[in-house]
Amino acid sequence: MIELQGLTKFYGTTCAVSDLSCSIPKGEIVGILGLNGAGKSTLLRMLAGDLLPTAGTIRIGEVDAVAEPQRIRARIGFLPEEPPLYDEMTVRGYLRYLARLRGLDARRASARLEEVMARTGIEDYADEPIGTLSTGYRKRLGIAQAIVHEPLLVILDEPISGLDPVQIAQMREMIRSLRGEHTVLVSSHILPEIHETCDEILVLRNGELVFQ
Repeated sequence: MIELQGLTKFYGTTCAVSDLSCSIPKGEIVGILGLNGAGKSTLLRMLAGDLLPTAGTIRIGEVDAVAEPQRIRARIGFLPEEPPLYDEMTVRGYLRYLARLRGLDARRASARLEEVMARTGIEDYADEPIGTLSTGYRKRLGIAQAIVHEPLLVILDEPISGLDPVQIAQMREMIRSLRGEHTVLVSSHILPEIHETCDEILVLRNGELVFQ
């Protein structure tokens, strides 16, 4: 269970997220819908521990994410809209590096990266440099890195951005496959995609939660 209470974020005098409170059930896929500038990415970055809120609380399971951001990062997998991929690294090397960085021992990291490469359909590119991957396969790798350490919460910021219709359908099925195993938050400004993919929808407008 994720509990947000009075979550607020200011950039100077601009309020990006305003007094947002909600509960997100464990194991569900929840869509965060809103136009560009609605506050979606700011909300997700606060949940991921990349931004501290100006006010309010975030509880992920039993952990206060605002008070203990380092502790919570190990329980979160985050795919930003533009994931930080290293073009010169191989797919396998990148996933192994992140798995170890996020606390998996060498044996578990090796096993887990094989699992997530198969699950996301990138096993045939395991030894290829990331810089040679197409947009669709870079997105798949982004999903793989977000789940490699078996996080409680998976956060996906605009995961279908830049994909063609076939790739969008494949990404939708990949996200659906995470249901139950992880709690998943998916942001988008495209209502049909959120409706097709998610169990529940949160709608943001000008930083405020206007529908749940």
